[in-house]
Amino acid sequence: MTVLGPASTSSPHIGQKSQVTSTPMAENRNVATSNPEPTVLNSRAVAARILSRWIRTGAFPDRMLDEVTSDHAFVMELVHGVVRRREILEWIIRQCTPTPPPPVVQAVLWVGIEQLCFMDHVEPYAAVHETVEAARQLGVGWATKLVNAVLRRVQRERSNWLLRLRRAPPALRYSHPIALLERWEREFGQTRAHRLCEWNNLPPDTCLRLRPTGPSMKEFLQRLERAGCPAHPHPFDPARFVILGRGVPPAKVPGYEQGWFYVQDPSTALAPDMLHPRPGEVAVDLCAAPGGKTAILAEAVAPHGIVIACDRHADRLQRLRDNVQRLGLSNVRVCEVDATGVSLEQIRAELPDPALAPTAILLDVPCTNTGVIRRRPDVRWAFSPARLSRALDLQRQLLQRAAELLDVGGRLVYSTCSLEREENRDMVCAFLEEHPDFELVGERLLFPPDSATDGAYAALLVRRAPQK
Repeated sequence: MTVLGPASTSSPHIGQKSQVTSTPMAENRNVATSNPEPTVLNSRAVAARILSRWIRTGAFPDRMLDEVTSDHAFVMELVHGVVRRREILEWIIRQCTPTPPPPVVQAVLWVGIEQLCFMDHVEPYAAVHETVEAARQLGVGWATKLVNAVLRRVQRERSNWLLRLRRAPPALRYSHPIALLERWEREFGQTRAHRLCEWNNLPPDTCLRLRPTGPSMKEFLQRLERAGCPAHPHPFDPARFVILGRGVPPAKVPGYEQGWFYVQDPSTALAPDMLHPRPGEVAVDLCAAPGGKTAILAEAVAPHGIVIACDRHADRLQRLRDNVQRLGLSNVRVCEVDATGVSLEQIRAELPDPALAPTAILLDVPCTNTGVIRRRPDVRWAFSPARLSRALDLQRQLLQRAAELLDVGGRLVYSTCSLEREENRDMVCAFLEEHPDFELVGERLLFPPDSATDGAYAALLVRRAPQK
């Protein structure tokens, strides 16, 4: 079944360690400990620590994974696999323990069960031994007997668990919140909704967009082949995008330092392509970081056009600047500003001629991210009506501000990486009702199982002269 999707080929040996530098977990403070947490943890302990913090704080696992300096691929595979299959793993734990374990023990059990049931390349002995050792390393040595007993049972009964899982209700079988699954069934129909869940449970591809300043697709693929980096054109956009073989770090691919490519999914090109930026034009990317869409705009308006790339978060701005520098985008001006309050004067201050004004605006708004669950598996568990409502409020503010920056004849693309109707078509229709001087020229929704990309929505709006 698809939920057991392909695993990576990495498989650490027993006793392999991951170097980490951080303080002992707060979640252990209310639990009896057998020994302090060591400085060097094995890979399972690193993964369990990240997951227990996720349970406790809801912090993005990907940000915590940035702290891992050794055996990163295996730890990331463990963490993402657990997050994808959280519902399944909890279902198994409930049947193996009389009472819910504390968060850190729960995270250790998740890590062990994930290996035994869904990572065929990991030796069962290593999975059990190193996961029990992880419990000791994380200061819950008192729970090692419990961890060992549960994992031994899961190992013995693995075939039975997986058989029962195939017969389980869809929300459990696909490990998605039932409310989100039912929402998609209403919107897309049951068959398509279930295909979407299956897609979300597959490991994501690493995709590269070839830049027009680099070698041709044919030459690029030849260079990668000579370097031992397997890759092939992406079926959605084979002229510009390639899918990189699993386990190949993009930084090791020929041309990384030279800026021949940018790591991004083909779905990210939907919005800038729809905006159709022209040479010599002034374009604005209002929510620009980390810079993939900015780069497409900058390449299109070059050599004389300018892109104003806006963002308000310091960490994201630095990443944006780093990418702009690596790609050599000399026609990009990075502007630290909150897009909900940006003024035309602030935009013009970044231009060589204050008489200039933007004629094309890209507004890729913050959203619920339900189109990128394959890439960010934690999103499924974060979705809620309250979160959706907050996103809608911010999107309305941003769309209103973007409209105020455009003169007659200007173009605006509103885009999200969400699949939710409220954030996409409904948002655009409500905007058009309040702004009769804007016209919807075109829109498109990428549904991941059909496009083989992340999910995305984009709508092109043009400001017309008011009717008299």
